Amino acid sequence: MKTLTLLLSTATILSLMTDILAQPNVARVLIYSATRDFRHDSIPTAVDALVAHGPTANITFDHTEDETWFTDDRLQQYDGIVFLSNTGEVLNEAEKAAFQRWLDLGGNLIGIHSASDCLRNTTFFQHELGAAFDYHPELQNATVDVIGPSHPSTSMLPKEWAVRDEMYNFKSDPRSVGAVVILSANESSYTDPGPRKFDQGTPHPTAWFQEHGAGVDSNGTAGRSFYTSLGHLNETWQDDLFMAHVMGGITWALQSNTTLAFNSSGKVGNGTTANASSSSASTTASGTGTGSVSSTSPTAGGSSAAPPPLLSARALSAIGGFVLAISLWTLL
Repeated sequence: MKTLTLLLSTATILSLMTDILAQPNVARVLIYSATRDFRHDSIPTAVDALVAHGPTANITFDHTEDETWFTDDRLQQYDGIVFLSNTGEVLNEAEKAAFQRWLDLGGNLIGIHSASDCLRNTTFFQHELGAAFDYHPELQNATVDVIGPSHPSTSMLPKEWAVRDEMYNFKSDPRSVGAVVILSANESSYTDPGPRKFDQGTPHPTAWFQEHGAGVDSNGTAGRSFYTSLGHLNETWQDDLFMAHVMGGITWALQSNTTLAFNSSGKVGNGTTANASSSSASTTASGTGTGSVSSTSPTAGGSSAAPPPLLSARALSAIGGFVLAISLWTLL
């Protein structure tokens, strides 16, 4: 009888271990969409789209336009930060310093569309993102070519991707800071009257990644950086192919192995911070708001989702079975 009980106990332990190992790594990501100059009316649509895709990618998204969130304590909980269609000086000097420290600790940056048109005079941000926006011709149909190495943000795209968007030009070549360009605007497919004043390199950069973000201090731990200049229209954020492109870039950046979502030795990320609050305020463009937006609570005004349970119901059941088996074994 003792042998049977011991076998049952062993099976229970194995079931528990399998359950724990099978639990996904949930990353926590902040979407920051503050603007000081031009504002894209697609921002709310973009936020909703990202949040809706969060559960599938094992990401909990929070959203704010409140720059005071950029403190050491608050940023500590995030594995990644998405700068979404920002413009102008969206952080003050103290907030930039906190952001720099977070990057130095292994944080991952994702920039989308006009994120390249904010913090224009902040060198570490421009290096971390890859390049600064210069200008774009009028909105029009264009072809974007998939180039460079295979990447999770482009693997689902046709080799020649037909889009309707703004074809950005940049003030420098992102390859100069180590970025790898993976999407290129086909300049024969659209009209650009210029003038083009800067050398952005060839082929024309449209999306790129950095395995190690160039904005990190020399003694810091560099996370990953991903940027796509697409994303102007509301309709774009409702397109499955575009969302696959964006989510591919975000999930790739989060797999840097520099934050707690994938590395137990990480110093930032995975929702861990002593001062994190489940009712932290999410701000709108007017500076008001009542709750953070998360991938498990996509309605604006709701409270931030609680962190996932440490153990699943199955794991707790397995523990209970193990305790019962040991109790029976000791009584026999």
